[in-house]
Amino acid sequence: MEGFRWLLSVRPIEWRDVEAILAIQHASPEVAQWTAHDYAGVTTGVMAGWVAEEHATVIGFLVARRAAADLEILNFAVRADVRRRGLGTSLLRECLAWGKTFQAERALLEVRASNQAALRFYERYGFRAAGRRVRYYTAPVDDALLLTAEMAALAGNMQA
Repeated sequence: MEGFRWLLSVRPIEWRDVEAILAIQHASPEVAQWTAHDYAGVTTGVMAGWVAEEHATVIGFLVARRAAADLEILNFAVRADVRRRGLGTSLLRECLAWGKTFQAERALLEVRASNQAALRFYERYGFRAAGRRVRYYTAPVDDALLLTAEMAALAGNMQA
């Protein structure tokens, strides 16, 4: 489309974003289904989180926390109709930049074993399976794969 400019911004989550985040989450059954109350920790600084916006509309989010020397990604989704446009990568980059501020040594997360798109996304940046939690997820029941990556390797892979 000639003349089209994609106006994407990534910024910290604010309380006003929670309704849009819940809508994205609800439409993405493969991600953790948190309540509005669960996101209060992001808006008060207990956890870190970012939204991706296009034309002032929230279209994706990522929530993480510091766990000792690790950066743990807790919840992450992009609206289905705008996937595969680099939004997830932009959110992940922001999260990794945050991890650098406290010298995180590695990043880790859990993902549904059946979520092939997410597994391909994470593998592209150097995450590798480190374990499995049988029947970890409900609605539907699924195993969780534990993925991990060294921050130094992630930084190089994100620039490629």
